[in-house]
Amino acid sequence: MVYILLIASVLIGYIIAVSIKTKEPAFLPILLAFSGSFLLSTTLFELLPEVFTTPSKKIGLFIMGGILLQIILDFFSKGAEHGHVHIHSEKKAFPWLLFISLSIHALLEGHPITGHDAMLWGVIVHKIPIAIILSLFFKRAAFSSTTTILFLFLFALMTPLGSWITSETSSLSRYQQEINAIVIGIFLHVSTTILFESSKNHSFNFSKMTAVIIAAVIAYFI
Repeated sequence: MVYILLIASVLIGYIIAVSIKTKEPAFLPILLAFSGSFLLSTTLFELLPEVFTTPSKKIGLFIMGGILLQIILDFFSKGAEHGHVHIHSEKKAFPWLLFISLSIHALLEGHPITGHDAMLWGVIVHKIPIAIILSLFFKRAAFSSTTTILFLFLFALMTPLGSWITSETSSLSRYQQEINAIVIGIFLHVSTTILFESSKNHSFNFSKMTAVIIAAVIAYFI
């Protein structure tokens, strides 16, 4: 059921993108702000206290490592993880760098959702607007439908695959705290970037602020 929900979130994003007639839907920045707040809140409420059950500077190093890793991934994905895709391709070939960087991100975010229902919903809410943005990018860039669907299908499999690897590989359990700390760093970077970049001139309007507050409240009570 978990895997179906994760794949369905990408499918929902694709269906929404296909049904959109305008280039820049007005609801997308609000949806991004909601998803960023929800992901940040679930990370702070669910994962962060768990990795710091035993205070350790080493955990802080792994969180910082996750932030740095996401910065590197952003260089290749051009910011697709937090709602911006700036890739120009004349040949319309399969965007391998974008796919590989997003796949690494998606594989890692599959690790902490095992046994964490709140994080599962945090990732699902995060994936929907990202799938919308990726689909709109492919449509605007005139990529073929085959390339678009193949890309999104493979991308949709990555997080379930990451979760499956975690649940089936017992040797990873001894490094659970460290991996979760890396993922926390990734989530902190992505979610805060979404919140700061979801508005022009880095300013929040009332609708986005309301979305951020509602997302945080929902995440707290999950």
